[in-house]
Amino acid sequence: MPKSIFWSRTDTAGSEQVLLDDGHGLAARGTLLAVDPIPWTARYQLTTTPDWATTRVEVEAEGLGWLRRVTLERAAGRWRVTTAEQGDLDAALVAAGHRRAGLPGTDDPDRLADALDVDLSGSPLFNTLPVHRLRMAAEPADVAHRITVAWVLLPGLEVVPAEQIYTGLGPGRVRFASGTFTADIDLDDSGYVVRYPGLAERIDPR
Repeated sequence: MPKSIFWSRTDTAGSEQVLLDDGHGLAARGTLLAVDPIPWTARYQLTTTPDWATTRVEVEAEGLGWLRRVTLERAAGRWRVTTAEQGDLDAALVAAGHRRAGLPGTDDPDRLADALDVDLSGSPLFNTLPVHRLRMAAEPADVAHRITVAWVLLPGLEVVPAEQIYTGLGPGRVRFASGTFTADIDLDDSGYVVRYPGLAERIDPR
């Protein structure tokens, strides 16, 4: 993997590092750590087509006394979702005063049929996928794209369809919106997140 990016979380104690190759679409593997709602570590592997449509994402999340995995694979216009689980995440959440997590994966993959992108919650890398796939860098400002993504929620790895809107704001900036939430994200020349207000900032080597 010829490139490495590191982000520090700004919404909670945590970080993300990803190793990637974007010479022909994107191949990436990364690690996220966070303490909210309980301490957890997640590892992922991501593969796209040459035009940046996601074909496979594998995520493993782990904390004290539990481990979950989910794999999403897209072929012939449909998503296949498989899961595995060890231990009891819900017991850890309840013991820390939080509500239970949803089951990993989804009971109806057809709900994800319109999704060409996967979004892993808390990961700035995954915002790059629609930016590249939609070729937003070549567009004029204020062009809005309404898309559906397969949203993987951490740490429980529940997968749900989510509607998102990406709007270019000029070179190096895009507005992300989902429901009532909006954020103006700063990007580098390659379309990777430099600053995501309220979530993360990139840390570059000195």
